[in-house]
Amino acid sequence: MLSVNLIVGNIFSFCCAVCIAISVIKRNKKNLIWWQIWDSTFEMLTSLVLLSYAGCITGALCTFRNIFAYKKGLTKFITWALVAACLVVGLSLNNRGIFGIMPIAAFTFYTLAMYWTKDEQQMRYAVVGNLLLWFIHDFYIQSYPSAIMDLVLSAWSFYQAMRHIQRKRQTRKSLTLPMPQTTQTPLEV
Repeated sequence: MLSVNLIVGNIFSFCCAVCIAISVIKRNKKNLIWWQIWDSTFEMLTSLVLLSYAGCITGALCTFRNIFAYKKGLTKFITWALVAACLVVGLSLNNRGIFGIMPIAAFTFYTLAMYWTKDEQQMRYAVVGNLLLWFIHDFYIQSYPSAIMDLVLSAWSFYQAMRHIQRKRQTRKSLTLPMPQTTQTPLEV
């Protein structure tokens, strides 16, 4: 029989999955971050109910990070303070061994990428890495809707990254096509 925690945790996990899926289709960065605020809030609740305390604190810090990003206040100081808090508090509350380290690593990696990376392509790679780390954690704590969505979105983001590379190569090829060579024949007198 399923425990109440597992059922409630997966309800929160489903809400989390819906929010992250909506955020991916948003074209406006502010709308994307708005949905990620809700995603990380539900991730925090999911991790709390499914007893992953490092995941819970990471979800809370993700919410704060996303609020700062939404208000355009993610400064260098705030970025490093959030990363330090995640490392110190997350590692001290980790009750899931190596699997509890996954959200801490995902948070650290993605937060630093959010601050330093302005390139869309590099952010796609950061999203893939972030989602794969969360997938491992979510699957381990039995947060199945989030785990499935993490896997689907990481595959989709990877596909988009590869398409971007392919389009860039084709554009570069079209710009550097050699001029057609003409054969010159001697003029007859």
